[in-house]
Formats: sequence, structure tokens, C-alpha cells
Amino acid sequence: MAEAVADALRERQHLLVQAGTGTGKSLAYLVPSLLHGDRVVIATATLALQHQLVERDLPRLVEAVGGHDDVDPSYAVLKGRSNYACLHRIREGVPDDQGTLVDVPAGSLGAEVLAMREWAEGEATSRGTGERDNAPRHTDRVWRQVSVSARECLGKARCPFGEECFAELAKDRAADSQLVVTNHSLLAIDAVEGIPMIPDYDVVVVDEAHEVVSRITQAATDELSASEVERAARRAQRHVDGDEANDLDDAAGALGDALSALAPGRLDSLPGDLGDALVLVRDAARACVGAMPKDKDADADAGRAQAKAMVQEVFDHADRMAADLATDVLWRNDRDPARGGPQLCVAPLQVWGPMRDKLLAEKTVVFTSATLMLGGDFTAVATSVGLKPTERVTAPEVPGPDLPASDRGPGGTDGGDRADGGDGGQDPQPWRGLDVGSPFDYGKQAILYLARHLPPPGRDGLGSAQLDEITDLVDAAQGRTLGLFSSRRAAETAAEEVRRRLPHLTTLAQGDAQLAELGRQFVEDPHTCLFGTLSLWQGLDVPGETCQLVIIDRIPFPRPDDPLMSARQRAVDQAGGNGFMQVAATHAALLLAQGSGRLIRTTEDRGVVAVLDPRLATARYGGFLKASLPPMWATQDAQVVRQALTRLATPNAP
Repeated sequence: MAEAVADALRERQHLLVQAGTGTGKSLAYLVPSLLHGDRVVIATATLALQHQLVERDLPRLVEAVGGHDDVDPSYAVLKGRSNYACLHRIREGVPDDQGTLVDVPAGSLGAEVLAMREWAEGEATSRGTGERDNAPRHTDRVWRQVSVSARECLGKARCPFGEECFAELAKDRAADSQLVVTNHSLLAIDAVEGIPMIPDYDVVVVDEAHEVVSRITQAATDELSASEVERAARRAQRHVDGDEANDLDDAAGALGDALSALAPGRLDSLPGDLGDALVLVRDAARACVGAMPKDKDADADAGRAQAKAMVQEVFDHADRMAADLATDVLWRNDRDPARGGPQLCVAPLQVWGPMRDKLLAEKTVVFTSATLMLGGDFTAVATSVGLKPTERVTAPEVPGPDLPASDRGPGGTDGGDRADGGDGGQDPQPWRGLDVGSPFDYGKQAILYLARHLPPPGRDGLGSAQLDEITDLVDAAQGRTLGLFSSRRAAETAAEEVRRRLPHLTTLAQGDAQLAELGRQFVEDPHTCLFGTLSLWQGLDVPGETCQLVIIDRIPFPRPDDPLMSARQRAVDQAGGNGFMQVAATHAALLLAQGSGRLIRTTEDRGVVAVLDPRLATARYGGFLKASLPPMWATQDAQVVRQALTRLATPNAP
């Protein structure tokens, strides 16, 4: 892998590398990145990997290359501005709803804010980073009292504390470093949205690349509600002399009325009342921004800067939504009134086009993950990020004999020259694909149990047959079970049933405590079960006897009423592709692979992945999904599986 990355950087060719857990993939891209003559950006999806790189891998690597004068071992971490404490907000106060600076909130919140301020001042004195990840335990609400967004920031030149600013110092360190470690979202803002956030670079390594499309989609998703417009109007009230803020408040009322008249879900066309309300909001916000003073002293007023930023954001979102672009998906999200009521959301229909035109065309990109080959090849992931199958410089993988052409997933139904149903940029983007394998012998270490005898999952959640199967498997494993469920209700139902029938075991459900605490309890006592949803599918690393059984209740297809996924599926169908395979099945394959990957984390691990959805064994698309999983030994015999789990749980039994 290291040689392939070095070749890609030298030849300026994109590279996709599937590298399983335990292969040492981070060192395999860090070494050639250090040896590359120009700055390299490393983008991760999770804080856990970012911490691993900065606290373990990079320090060891720097120590190893010490004394080599021709190697620049410098590195820095760079995050979005809101991830750093703001000294101006800490020392000058926080604007209230009317924009007046207030010192400290009352009550327990005030005590927490004071503690956070003390920590931040200590960071400033000691030349610390001021990063949120290094702060004492806190809530989002507390952090908002000591941080600002990029739009709220006064800017280094106008801020009296600009020379001490944690975010500015982080940018300076990045500008002086060979390697810059950041996240997918900041990369998206810099490269795809074109807002300069990262010092000049020509190479990007995207780790956890299976997440990059969803993270870029998230970064490009905007939301708007009547309550948010009203709040922006209140903030602007004291900074304009005319009726502009009142007009914006009136427009918020019109937006609220239009949203209340709509049912939750995707809007295939913009209703007239909603379109009119968005235009009102857009025009009122534009007038409100224009009415704010533009003199230099006004720009240094923190309350005014925040008010202007809020109104500008309202304008941007309303303008985008009112445009009703074919490249966007618009939907109404139903929120609890206590959280602001109905909300309008907009997201890009696809991101492969902007990624191709603005990232791949400008940079050399290495995509790597333990899960990049879905259905047995790279086509699904390659097309999702803007690479065409015909641009691959070597022949693509040939599907196995059990995988018909119609079930190959993305690329199996179109000519292979379109990414996600479109044309993309005209300049060719050559790329290579490499699977470096795994140090694990999945055929001997893991069993894939296909519960073919169970009834197909229904809309009413887990039935008695599934609950019986779960209880029998957990009993055989004597705990040691990670349950990955399609919904919170299913996880709670299973946990309640296991608690009732197997009271001698400890059964935890997501929501019983913070995820970190649940993970700690799960690791400390092997006779424990942990049942949860999506955050457990990808974010939990529990090697050893703690986890010898992974239960997956159903194939994790996206919900049929998911506005964005259903729109993407329909768009692929309309373009002549297979929307189900290219969107829904690809989504499910990725999550199945990630969930199954929770089981084997070291060469010593043993266990069972039990999929309680018979469609994995019976449906035509089952071949594509199974080809996306590690090559475990598969069986449909429940007795064989229970006996294996019993032997694992009691290794010294006769």
C-alpha cells in the first residue's frame, strides 16, 4: 500500500485502497506523505482516528525519521473555527437574543461556563490549542457560550485578541507543516464549496473514505425554520434604524404558516405559498443586512457581527431554497415544537459532480478504508466520489459466479462511463484500485449465520421468532453480544426481552447512558450485551472476548420515506440506471460490512455474525450484499452456530 500511495503521488493518479483492520494502513499513507515534496492533507471522518494519528502514529513516525535532514516531519491539526474556544467571546461576553453582550448566564449553566472560561484562559497562558476535544466534559449549550462560528468571527485584523486566537494559531501551524490532519467536513468546505480553509496543498488522503460522501452531503445541507428567522430578526433589531428587522419578523410568520400547512417529507415541487414565503424571507433578510452600518467600528462590534452573520445565513438558505434547483432535494422535517417546530431542509441530489470538478480535477486524492469494495469491486464507491469505471487504469474485478450481471450494483446496468447517472467533468481522471487484504483468516475466525428460516422483517418491528432467536444466541454466547438494530425501538424491545429471559446477564441499551460509558461497561464484563443503532455500527472497537457475537436484525436499507435517498434512487432510475442497486443496496452493503467488521479486530478474535433477515440468503441482491462482507464461513444451521458460541464462551469445558 505504501508503494502504491507513493506511485499515486508521483504519477498524480487517484488511488482507492481497501485496507482491512490491522494492516497498518495509516502508516502506509503517512510515510509516503512525509516523503512527498509538497504539503499533504489527511482527512478523517471520526475524532477517534484523528486522535490515533496525532497521539500515536505521527509521534512514532517522527521519532523514527529523526535525524534525516531531507524529511520534513512537521504536522498540525486543523479544524473548523467553532471547534476552538473564542477568547473574544470569553473575555467580552456573549450577545443575548437582542444582541446585548452579557457576561455569564445564571444558575448551573453559569458555573459550567465559568469553568470552561478558566480552562480556556489556561490554554491561552500555556500556548495550548484551545480545542474542544481537550476541554473538560461539557454540553453543546455550554460550548456555544465560549465559541463562535466562522461567520460570527470578527476576523484576526479586527479582533483585539486576534494574535492569541486559537483558530488563527492553528492555521499558522498548519501553514508551517508538511502534513495537515483535518476532517471530511472542513475538506468539503475548502475543496468543494471553494471557501479557503486549509493552506495550499496538492494531495489529499481521505481515510475512512466510505464516509466521505455522507459527510460532504451533510456539509452542503442547509436548514431553515420560522423560529430561526425570528431569532435572527430579534438580533438585528437593535442594529438597524428602519423597519427592516420587523419586516424579517413578519416574513418568519409567513414561513411558519406555509410550513405548518405541509405534511412532513420530500417536496417534489415547491408549493406556491412556501415559495412566496421563502421569497419574503430572502428579500427581508437582504434588506436587513443592507441596513446594518458598514463603518469599520461597526465591524468590530461582536453583537452586530453575530447579528449580521445570522441574518446573512437566513438570506443564503432562503435564496437557495427559493431557487428550487433540480440539483437540490427539498423536504419538510417535523420537529418537536420545543425544538423550534417544522423545519425546511435542502441537500444536494448528488455530490459526485462537485467532487469530480472541484476536488479530483484540482488535487491528487487517495481514498482508503477497510470498506471500499462493495459487491466485490470498487465500482460503487468510485462512482459515488466522481470517478468513472472506464478511467480505471487496470481491468476491474470480475464478479464471482454467484453474482449475476444484473446484481453487480453500481456500474452493472449503465455503460460504466457515467457516475451516478450523469456526465461529470470532461477531463479524464485516471485512478487505480488496490485491495491489500487482511491479516485475519475470516474463514477460520468467523461464522456468518444466515437465519433463512425466520420470517421476513415487517413494519411492526421484531416478532416473536426473531426475539426467540436473539435470546437463544445470546444465551449460548453467555453475553458477549453486540446487537446492531435498524431502529431504537427494535434495540429496546430486544434488550427488554433478553433482560426478562436471561436476568443473569447484563443487558445494556443505547440511551441507558452516554455511549462512552456503555462501551466501558461492555468491555469490562464479558457477560454483557450491548444493543443499539447506527452509532454502534461504525464507531465501536471492542477486541477480545468482549464481543463474540454480532447480531444484525435486518438488512439496513434506507427508509423508503427518507427524502434524500429516495430522491437519489429515483434520479438514477430516470437516468436509465438501477436506482435500487446503486443507492439502496449500496447503502445497505456499506453498513453491513461496517457492522460485520465489529467482530474480528485482532488475529486472536473468534465469533459469529448473525443476520436475522432471510433476504440475505434468498433475494437476488443477496449475492451483492454477501460479496461486500468479509469472507466468513457461512451456514444456515442454527444448531451449529449455537454450539460454536457455547464452545467460545466455555473454552475449557469438556
